[in-house]
Amino acid sequence: MFFFAGDFPNILSLIGLLCAVLGIYYAILGYFYIAMIGVLWAVVFDWVDGIVARRIKGRTDYHRAFGNQLDSLIDIVSFGVFPAIFLLSYGKFNPWFLPGAFFIVAAGVIRLSYFNIFGLINDKTYMGLALDNNIIILAFVFLFESLFSHSVFSVIIYVLLMMFTVLNLSPIQTPKFSEKWFYVLVLYSLVLTAAYGWMQYVGI
Repeated sequence: MFFFAGDFPNILSLIGLLCAVLGIYYAILGYFYIAMIGVLWAVVFDWVDGIVARRIKGRTDYHRAFGNQLDSLIDIVSFGVFPAIFLLSYGKFNPWFLPGAFFIVAAGVIRLSYFNIFGLINDKTYMGLALDNNIIILAFVFLFESLFSHSVFSVIIYVLLMMFTVLNLSPIQTPKFSEKWFYVLVLYSLVLTAAYGWMQYVGI
């Protein structure tokens, strides 16, 4: 097992898992800006591990199979467990937020189970909204959190995340972004990291 985990793309996947775990940790503590930074970089490493895996020559079928399973399980943590805990923590662990947390995790599990069996519609098209897109959109929306009262924005976040669960499981077709979009994602993550870091520093 350590042999497979030591494969470089799998190491990148595990670094992404670390980012997600840090995001969960800071979400529980109530440092939501830092939590967003963590999960944004979880998305970056989720993208880069696949790019690196496709470019490395000599990877065995065992490495690819192990990597696919590892990536899927990490996605559950990064894009299922994290937003559920983020919602609960932002909602101050009010029981009314529990159903939403369950639906987020359930939608993630169902989507990834379907994807692992049936895969893409074609090389460039997903069925439903990919889970990592939830985080990319959520991170942008959360930039405007300070413009609303906590109670109002908690409802906005709740509704937004429930809309994501519907889109994740819907039959709509969404594009699979090509590798060139990775550089856009990195730039996006750097800009939002700087913005959230500044907001945390000044206490917005």
